[in-house]
Amino acid sequence: MTDSADSPLIRVPEMGCAPLGSDAEIRLAGLWETEPGWRGWLSTVDHKTIGLRYLATAFIFLLLGGIEALIMRLQLAQPDQTLLTPEQYNQLFTMHGVTMIFLYALPVLSGFSNYLWPLMLGSRDMAFPRLNALSYWLFLFAGLFLYASFPLGQAPDGGWFNYVPLTGRLYDTGPNIDVYALGMVLLGISTTVGSINFIVTLFRLRAPGMSIDRVPILVWGTLTASVANVFAVPVVSLAFFMLWLDRQFGTHFFDVVNGGKPMLWQHLFWMFGHPWVYVVVLPAMGIVSDALPTFCRRPLVGYAPVALSTMATMLLGFGVWVHHMFATGLPTLALSFFGATSMVISIPSAVAVFAWIATIWLGRPVFNTPFLFFAGFVLLFVIGGLSGVMTAAVPLDFQLNETYFIVAHLHYVLLGINVFPVVGGIYYWFPKFFGRMMNETLGKWSFWVMFIGFNAGFFPMHIAGLLGMPRRIYTYAPNMGWNTVNLITSAGSFVFALGLLLFLINVLVSLRRGAPATENPWQASTLEWAVPSPPPAYNFAVIPVVASRHPLWEDWLDEGAGRSSLETGYLLMEGRETLGTTPLDARPDVILKMPEDSYAPFFLGLFSSLIFAGLLLHAWDFAGLMIMASGLSLIAWLWPSKALVQRVPAVKPDKGVAHV
Repeated sequence: MTDSADSPLIRVPEMGCAPLGSDAEIRLAGLWETEPGWRGWLSTVDHKTIGLRYLATAFIFLLLGGIEALIMRLQLAQPDQTLLTPEQYNQLFTMHGVTMIFLYALPVLSGFSNYLWPLMLGSRDMAFPRLNALSYWLFLFAGLFLYASFPLGQAPDGGWFNYVPLTGRLYDTGPNIDVYALGMVLLGISTTVGSINFIVTLFRLRAPGMSIDRVPILVWGTLTASVANVFAVPVVSLAFFMLWLDRQFGTHFFDVVNGGKPMLWQHLFWMFGHPWVYVVVLPAMGIVSDALPTFCRRPLVGYAPVALSTMATMLLGFGVWVHHMFATGLPTLALSFFGATSMVISIPSAVAVFAWIATIWLGRPVFNTPFLFFAGFVLLFVIGGLSGVMTAAVPLDFQLNETYFIVAHLHYVLLGINVFPVVGGIYYWFPKFFGRMMNETLGKWSFWVMFIGFNAGFFPMHIAGLLGMPRRIYTYAPNMGWNTVNLITSAGSFVFALGLLLFLINVLVSLRRGAPATENPWQASTLEWAVPSPPPAYNFAVIPVVASRHPLWEDWLDEGAGRSSLETGYLLMEGRETLGTTPLDARPDVILKMPEDSYAPFFLGLFSSLIFAGLLLHAWDFAGLMIMASGLSLIAWLWPSKALVQRVPAVKPDKGVAHV
């Protein structure tokens, strides 16, 4: 390919892609489309396919976690129930937490970001497509690894927080905790490599002109979560690996009898655990910040404060982990510092809440299904945030610690603040995913049933906690005064599950019978709505040039002096190519040669998972063999095939960007 600053921009008649049947479109499709059949299914690195796989897999785990919750609620609906034994309840309780927090909450948001980021940023793929595929396969195999122990009655049973010394070999002799420890290390690898991919994608693959202050808030949320993952996930992976060494080889990291420190586990776990709360919330907040303005018919109020508050929330999130440990006998100075920080962190969250409320108040809301889910989320966010500020007060936390009040807060924060934006986001982007609209009537029914069921199911838990009901009990006596609130909670949980079922029915029906969608059925402002629905394999026939924060609303808003160019741009078609830009101001910098589809990510993920299976079963020879197989997969992955980049010659600012 020849790079020349004198050659004209290549123009195509239709917005965002070459005309149907044109030579350019046919050539690009041939370069980027995945091979049909099982070969393509195993080898694809297309970010859209991987994103949909994340979404589908995460929802399967959501259903599994929901079934576990409903069984527990049947056990607790009445006193002295015998549906479950204590050990069965412990395994259900643990796997419910592990599933909802680790196998659903973040992966479902990764699904949105994987699918939408290149489309929002004006790129043809993620920065590392094969690493993207590896991240998914590791997530899938880690989930299967954790659940494989369930039918054998050997599932993790120490709670999702897995406190020592109760999870040490002395008190838990089976393989249950080993499954959890090794599974979490494997899942941590998936999360870490995926996070690195997101970070590099943002800073190198934005469309020309999309400076850092023009990216959507979803991108800010996922970027912040990804940076946090890079620092937080290795901490908990180390903790689980140390616990596994204690259990298998007699080390004494957490063994108090031999000089170990059980409190070390809590510090390491909550150094990860509290930032993780924001990891599974901030991208969901980004979904609301980007989609809600579409239905208010105006831009988000306070874009810059919301973006800055997103980063501030995560930064403060690393300084509040000790509020999970207020009752462990820490010094008064530590209690004061972390209690104050836990209150201060509500300020950046409040910035986002006021921005959403102002956007609704100053806009012209359209009360369709996605808007209802986003507005409902704002209310749940306020309830969950207020209960969190309450527990930041050390004296009150002493009283509420280990009660159902904490369970209520946890579900409002991790379930309500995650599920409602996710479901609303699926209604919003479903036309982009599949080219069909979802049923509006059934959508509104699903919202009201979910909203009523959620609040009926989880708000009474606050009352149960104030009445003294402890967490993690599998039954209770009839004279404790908890009968009514538990019955209401159990009934509300089933109503919420019914609403989720209506949503899933809507998805399945709409996939077959939904009305065909246009490119931009919601009249949204962001770049993903400038391409057909669903998008072609190559996303953009020409890489667009962006001139504002709302490229599809520029004429309506009369925003800025220039206009984004969606019909002219960089047509890169000498193999799989996309454009790399500078990190802050998104000036064209490099033509990136993207990798072809490959089986290497699948086999590397499979063999890596089998290494952990060998460690679990003490099959050391098998584990060594799988390490060798993983090494061969890496060699196949890294085997050079072509030059990766071609440098775009620098141009003076007064001459504009280089054209290809």
